[in-house]
Amino acid sequence: MGILHLHPVGNALPADASSENIEALEAKLAEKVATVHDGWGQKYRDRVHEKGKLTTWERIEQLKDDASEVFEVGTLVNWGVTFRGSRRPAPGAGVVTAFVRIGNRWTVVIANDNTVASGAWWPKTPEKIERAQEMALRLRIPVVYLVDCSGLFLPEQSRSFAGATGAGHIFKKNALLANAGVPQIAAVFGDCIAGGGYMPIISDRVAMTESAYMVIAGAALIRGAKSQKLTSLSIGGPEVHVHQSGCADVRVPDDKTAIDWVQDELSKLPSSGADFYRHGKSPAPPAFQPTELAQVFPVDSRQAYDVDDVIGRLVDDSLFHEVMGHVGREMVTGLARIGGLWVGVIANRQGIVDEPGHGKRAGGALYREGIAKISAFSRACNSDGIPLLWLQDISGFDIGVQAERQGLLGYGSNLIYTNSTNTTPMFTVLLRKASGAGYYAMAGLPYDPVVQLSTPLTRQSVMEGRTLAIATYNSKLDDDFEIATDDPEERAEIERGMAETAARIDGDMDPVDAASRMDTDEVVAVTRLRPWLVALVEMAWQNTGSRRTKNPRIWSVFDLEVLCPQR
Repeated sequence: MGILHLHPVGNALPADASSENIEALEAKLAEKVATVHDGWGQKYRDRVHEKGKLTTWERIEQLKDDASEVFEVGTLVNWGVTFRGSRRPAPGAGVVTAFVRIGNRWTVVIANDNTVASGAWWPKTPEKIERAQEMALRLRIPVVYLVDCSGLFLPEQSRSFAGATGAGHIFKKNALLANAGVPQIAAVFGDCIAGGGYMPIISDRVAMTESAYMVIAGAALIRGAKSQKLTSLSIGGPEVHVHQSGCADVRVPDDKTAIDWVQDELSKLPSSGADFYRHGKSPAPPAFQPTELAQVFPVDSRQAYDVDDVIGRLVDDSLFHEVMGHVGREMVTGLARIGGLWVGVIANRQGIVDEPGHGKRAGGALYREGIAKISAFSRACNSDGIPLLWLQDISGFDIGVQAERQGLLGYGSNLIYTNSTNTTPMFTVLLRKASGAGYYAMAGLPYDPVVQLSTPLTRQSVMEGRTLAIATYNSKLDDDFEIATDDPEERAEIERGMAETAARIDGDMDPVDAASRMDTDEVVAVTRLRPWLVALVEMAWQNTGSRRTKNPRIWSVFDLEVLCPQR
C-alpha cells in the first residue's frame, strides 16, 4: 500500500523523423501571436510613454519574477474579427490575461491593453476577463488587476453589455472570488470609467497612481462640467478615492511604484504549497526531449502514433505508472509526476488496439470498457485530490448495434456525471482530433477544465468536413457514398456543393478560429506543452486547505489496483 512502481514510457525516435510540417504551422502561429502583442503599433506605444506611463506588457514584465515565463491565455480572442465604428481590429480583445509568477507564487493577471483604444472593452473582452477569473477561482490563486480602461467600445456595446457573459458578470466574478477567499489586488493606472470603475472596487487592496481616476461617469457626461472646470481626475482621482471616499487604499506616484506595491502586497500572502506536496521529490526533466513532440505527431490525423511517446516527453524522468492497463486498451490511465508533483493522466491510444475478449479495435474512440475505466479513474483522482490531465485525440464513441446493446449511452452518462461533479483541477490538451461527443466525454471545454489547450494540429468538430458533406448530401449518394446521378450538370452541382461544405467546415475547425471564438483557451506549440503543464500542475498544488488532498499512502487508486489486478 502506498507504493507506486513507475516504469519508463516512450521510445527514442528514428533518425529520419521529420517535423517540417509542424514547424511551419508553429511559425504561422508565432506570427499571429506577435501581431497581437504589437497592439495598435509603435505610434500608440509612444502615446503611452508620452503620458509618463508604461505599456501593459512593460508592466507585466516588471511585475513577474526574473527569468520566469508568462503563460498567456486568450491571446487570439477576436482574431480576424472586424467591428463597426473602428478601422482597426481589437487584438486579444484589448486585454491581456495570463498566468504570471510573482514572488514565487502563481497569479492570474488581468490587464487592459492600453495600446488598443486606451484599454476599451470590446465584444468578447468581458467574456475573456470572466474566463480568467474563473481559472483563478478554480485554482484558488490570487488575481492581479492592472486597470487602464476607457470603458465599453460603445459602437459595439450591444455585443458586450448584456447577456450571461456581458460586462456586468465581471463584477459578479469579483464577488464570487471574494466570497471564496481568493485574494484580489488592483492597481489603477489611468482611465477607469463606468464598468471599468467597478472592477477593482471589490478587490482586497486597491492602489491608484497620480494619473488614475475611477468614475461612474466622466466629466464629458456631467452637465455643466465645462463651466465648473471639472475633469475626470478631479471627480474621481486619488485625492477623492484614497482620502475621501475610501474606495482605494494607497496613492502612489507612478506605474513603477504601483508595480512595486503589488509585489509587496503579494509577498504578505502564504507561500506556495507545491514544495510540500512534492513529498521531497525534486522536479526532473523527461528522459526524452519535449521538443521532439513535433516529430512524434503526424500532421495527417488519419495516421497513428504511439501515445506512450507523447507521455514520455511530458512527464518527469519519462516514468509512468499505468492503472488498469489490461482493460479498455484504447484508453491509457495512470499516474506520473510533472514538475515533481503528482498528476493523473488520461489519454487516447491510436492505431489498432487488441482488447482481450473482444479482438481488434480502432483506437481514438470510446468503447464500453474504456469509458468505465476512465470514469473510475477520474473519480479516484478526484477523491484523492490528484489533478487530472486529459490528452485528447478522439474521433468519438463506438457506434452500431452492439454498442447500443452494451449500453454505451448509459456508460457515457456515467462519465459525464463524473467529470461534471469533479472538484479536483482538470486540464485538457487537444492534441489533434476533438470530435463529437468524445470531445465532451474527455473533459472538453463544456465540462469545465480549468484550462483547455489546443495545438496547431487540433481540429474541433462534430465531424470532419468530408464526413459532414456526405451527411448533408446523403440523399444524393448511393450506398458507397458515390454521387447517384448520370446527369453531368447535376453531378457537377453536387460535387461543387460537397466541396464547398467540406471546405467551410474544415475552415471552422482551424484552431486559431476556435481560439478567436473562445472555443479553446490557448493554441500552444506542441514543443511548448511540457513547460505549460509544469506551470499548470504547480498551480493546482499551490493553494492549501481549499480542496481534498490525500497523501499518497491512502489514495483510493490503490484500491482500484487490488480490485482490478493486471491479468
